[in-house]
Amino acid sequence: MEKDKNKVAVLLPCYNEEKTIGKVVRDFREVLPEADIYVYDNNSTDRTVEEATAAGAIVRHEYMQGKGNVIRRMFREVEADCYLMADGDDTYPAQHAPEMVSLVLEKQVDMVIGDRLSSTYFTQNKRPFHNLGNRLVRSLICHLWHTQVKDIMTGYRAFSRPFVKLFPVMSGQFEIETEMTIHALDKRFSLKEITVDYRDRPEGSVSKLNTFSDGFKVLRTIVTLFKEYRPMRFFGWLAVLLAVVAVILVIPVLSEYFDTGLVRRFPTLFVSLFLFLAALQSLFTGLCLDVMVSKDRKQYELRRIDA
Repeated sequence: MEKDKNKVAVLLPCYNEEKTIGKVVRDFREVLPEADIYVYDNNSTDRTVEEATAAGAIVRHEYMQGKGNVIRRMFREVEADCYLMADGDDTYPAQHAPEMVSLVLEKQVDMVIGDRLSSTYFTQNKRPFHNLGNRLVRSLICHLWHTQVKDIMTGYRAFSRPFVKLFPVMSGQFEIETEMTIHALDKRFSLKEITVDYRDRPEGSVSKLNTFSDGFKVLRTIVTLFKEYRPMRFFGWLAVLLAVVAVILVIPVLSEYFDTGLVRRFPTLFVSLFLFLAALQSLFTGLCLDVMVSKDRKQYELRRIDA
């Protein structure tokens, strides 16, 4: 591997990880001695910066709070041929990094996903709602995008340069991993999952992820991206739902009319007509947006050629 042709960057977003960041930097330095290791500090109030600097990392800062904002900054600023991203909390062993980098550089994989859920995650993680949330998100995305990706929300990934430079980071918080997974699926980037070990945070290290508020943001991101990336399916399903409700409401009105020749429930009739019109509007909205998304995909493919 020639260094000038295959530059590797290790990206570590951090917020108050003084207990672990030094070890994480040294571990990745040991397995990837040729890599540049970047620690992006996100307004830490402890000794994260000092520990990362002492361990030999290149320390930079992002002052907008949130993991998504940090990743946006990293992807914009760092130049490399392969990007390896991990968390600074020492939950992902560095031993898997060489294989992940090799898949990007030698097999032209655009995103390598470190799959925690197939190994030790459910036994190591002590927060049961996190386990439930991971299963729910995985099932939802696999159903909507017809994929078999096993770990949607892992923070241990490797990327090609085209993916990093063409990925429009819109999320500001912990929903960023869900966004990048869906983006890769929709834009048909090559994906590869490898099973990685996962270990719980060491004593004294505290997770910044809020199970319920951040979980809600992830679910909202899935719905939003499904609407944006698959508008015909989204608005088509909505049209079907509205049409079914309209038919259910109008059936008694029509039945009464055929029996008596009278229409007594005008409000119900008007509501059903309104819902049917809304269904038609939803259908045509999906058709129009689907054409726009198809054109955007073609333009995106052309941009990939130049990336």
